[in-house]
Amino acid sequence: MQLLAAADVLQGKNCTAYPACSTEVWRAGGTYVDVPADEVVVDGNLVTAPAWPAHPRWLAEFLKILGTKIEHLEMAAV
Repeated sequence: MQLLAAADVLQGKNCTAYPACSTEVWRAGGTYVDVPADEVVVDGNLVTAPAWPAHPRWLAEFLKILGTKIEHLEMAAV
């Protein structure tokens, strides 16, 4: 979150972060959204999460924004 705040890309965006970083979000012009540690917040092309338990959801949302399609391929029996 600190990198996003320093890059000045949070202005007008809804995002989440570790709760201790909420002040930095507000000071950078963003709106801090308090969500459980395994949830994410998506605002346009910005995907944020508060902590590592959200990594699977964060990655899924990020790949969705990129337009990536993930398929499971069955291995042929040998």
